[in-house]
Amino acid sequence: MGGISVEVVRKRIRHLHLGVYPPEGRVRVAAPMRLDDDAVRAAVISRLAWIRRKRAEFARQPRQSRREFVSGESHYFEGRRYRLAVAESTGRTGIRLRNNSWMEMRVRPATGRDAREAMLYRWYRARLRERIPEIIAEWEPRIGVSVADWRIRRMKTRWGTCNAAVRRIWLNSELAKKPLPCLEYVVVHEMVHLVEPSHNERFREIMDRAMPGWTLRADELNRSHLADERWEASPNGD
Repeated sequence: MGGISVEVVRKRIRHLHLGVYPPEGRVRVAAPMRLDDDAVRAAVISRLAWIRRKRAEFARQPRQSRREFVSGESHYFEGRRYRLAVAESTGRTGIRLRNNSWMEMRVRPATGRDAREAMLYRWYRARLRERIPEIIAEWEPRIGVSVADWRIRRMKTRWGTCNAAVRRIWLNSELAKKPLPCLEYVVVHEMVHLVEPSHNERFREIMDRAMPGWTLRADELNRSHLADERWEASPNGD
């Protein structure tokens, strides 16, 4: 439509959801089973201006090459940019921050790229495990919901997801790279979904009441600075 290819996936959901994905601006629609093709086409056409705007934003974003986890590369933690310093060691291995500029990675001699990447993501997950419990504990009484379980995993198109039936939330390990207010926003976002599963007016009202200015955090969260990010953008700002 309008020279843009649109992928349509039918799901057992109540509302149509349209997403535009970096870096190329791929467009995907999740549509309820009850909507026919004409209704889906009309919904996409009504949002063509927004789709084109998002694709233009992605085209303007700077791109980085694939990370090789060697000294001198830029890597992010809690919104801050660090230079990586890799040192081979026959002793203790691991990652630590050196002041506000350097991230030191000590590895065994001949440790390959994939093993270095795995080490960094283990470190990221460990840092998230330190942060997330205190955020959940602070927000449970404020939202009026109890989280039975939470877990971390790498996800390509979502910062978080939840299962309201069992009160479990999942959080993307990439959140370790983002500023703490962004991490807090995603945790709160998923906790509110335990109360209201949809991105409807009630959801937005709860978010407005609990976390005024949450849309600013959402905008910051989706401001990419990494080449391999594939985060979804939606016209609702979620």
